[in-house]
Amino acid sequence: MDREGFRQLLRERNVPEDQFEGPIALAERFEAFSSEPATPGDVQAFAAVLIEAGLNTRDKLVTLVRYAHFTKNVPAYVAAVELLDGSGALEGLHEKLGEAVGEQLRDEVFAGFELPPLGTPSTEKPRITQAVMERLEQLVDPETCRQVLSSGLRHLEDAWYVEERTKYAESGSVDAYLERKGQDLIAQLTKIRDEGGLYFTQPVTDEVIAFVEGHPEIRQGVRQGNVIYEAKIPYMTVEYLAESDEQLRRYYYCHCPWVRESLKAGDVSVSPTFCLCSAGFHKKSWDVIFGQELEAEIVQTVLKGDPWCKIAIHLPEEALIDATL
Repeated sequence: MDREGFRQLLRERNVPEDQFEGPIALAERFEAFSSEPATPGDVQAFAAVLIEAGLNTRDKLVTLVRYAHFTKNVPAYVAAVELLDGSGALEGLHEKLGEAVGEQLRDEVFAGFELPPLGTPSTEKPRITQAVMERLEQLVDPETCRQVLSSGLRHLEDAWYVEERTKYAESGSVDAYLERKGQDLIAQLTKIRDEGGLYFTQPVTDEVIAFVEGHPEIRQGVRQGNVIYEAKIPYMTVEYLAESDEQLRRYYYCHCPWVRESLKAGDVSVSPTFCLCSAGFHKKSWDVIFGQELEAEIVQTVLKGDPWCKIAIHLPEEALIDATL
C-alpha cells in the first residue's frame, strides 16, 4: 500500500498526525484480506470480521470508505458508504420513542429484537424494520408514531444547515431561495459530471442532470401556498432511468438502507409510516431557517407503490409574507 499517499489523504481529512497508524494498519489489513481489486463482497465480509471481533466502530468503517476512495475503487467505496448510511436509524427510534412514551412501552416495542450491529449490510435490515414497525403501530398511537418518526431518526446538527439559513436571508423570499437552491444543485451536479466524481454514491451523466432539471420537486422544491413539495433524486438515477420494470424502478429510487432491499426481494413489507423519517430529514434545513420545528408529511412513497417519494413541508406564516414581497 502507498502509505505516504494514504497519510496525505488523512491529512486532507484533518486526521491528527498522531492518529495515523490505526487507519493505516486497518487499510493494510483490509488490503491483505481482500481480492485485487476489492469487491463489495470483500467490504461486507471484512465488516463481518470487525463485528465478530467487536471492532466495528464508526471510525474503522470511515477508514474503509477513505481507503476505497484513495484506491479509486468505486464499487468498494459505495459498499463501504452503505454500511454507514443511516446506520443509527433504529437506535434513533429506540432513543426518541423512549423520550416520547417512556422506557417501559419503548421496551415492549423492541422486546425480542436485537438492533443490528454497525456494519450490518442493508440486505439484513428490512426484516427487523418490518417487525419493529409492526410492533410500534400496534402499541403506540398514530399521532405519537408520526411525531417520533417525522422528527428524524438520524442525528442532524443545526450547525450543518446554517449556510442554508444564510442563503435564505440573502434571497429575501421563499421563491427566490428555491430558485437559488435549484441553480446550486444543477451547478453541483454539473461539476461532479465534469470531474467524473460521485453524487453521494452515484455517477452523474447528462441524462441525470436533464432528469433533475425536468423535475422541480427534485431540483429545488415547489411552493404551493405555505407548503413546499420536495422529492428525492433517485438513489441510482442511471439505473432508474434505464429500467422498465416498475418494482425495480422503485428499488433504484429508494434511498433508505432499512427498506430498499425489500423492494427488490419482495419478501418483506415495511410499513410506509417508516418513511416519515425521510420527511424529518427533508424538513431539517427549513427547521433551521425558521428557528422552529415544522410539520412534514409523506405525500407519496415507493413503499405504497408510488413512482417516487414526495414530501410536504409546512412553512410558518411569516414565510407566506416573505413570498409576497
